[in-house]
Amino acid sequence: MSVSEKASGKSGALRMLVPDVNVANCPSRVILEHVTSRWGVLVLAALVDGTLRFSELRRTVGGVSEKMLAQTLQTLVRDGFVHREAHPVIPPHVDYSLTPVGEEAARQVLALARWVESRVPDVMTARDAYDDAH
Repeated sequence: MSVSEKASGKSGALRMLVPDVNVANCPSRVILEHVTSRWGVLVLAALVDGTLRFSELRRTVGGVSEKMLAQTLQTLVRDGFVHREAHPVIPPHVDYSLTPVGEEAARQVLALARWVESRVPDVMTARDAYDDAH
């Protein structure tokens, strides 16, 4: 995180932290990693349309293991992107939904995912050309 110092009028300086994902130890880099991880993107995108239970998320996000989905959800809940609501019933019923900041992030990564989908033919053509040349 880049740090600029500003005189505080008291003794010393007040440090104002300016997030910068290009700085190795900036917390924004870790947050970016969480939001743009394979499972993070897919979970956020799945929740754009509304609240889902764990089993519904697992069916929606094809290929994710139970362990990875649980870890991803825990990370996204901790970061404040996903809201987890446990209902006191038997069997346990847990709903997952986006927080306002989660919805904002989900819309961003969903736009990127849709763009990637639209460019698959171009990428496949480029790969074929590269492979033929090498």
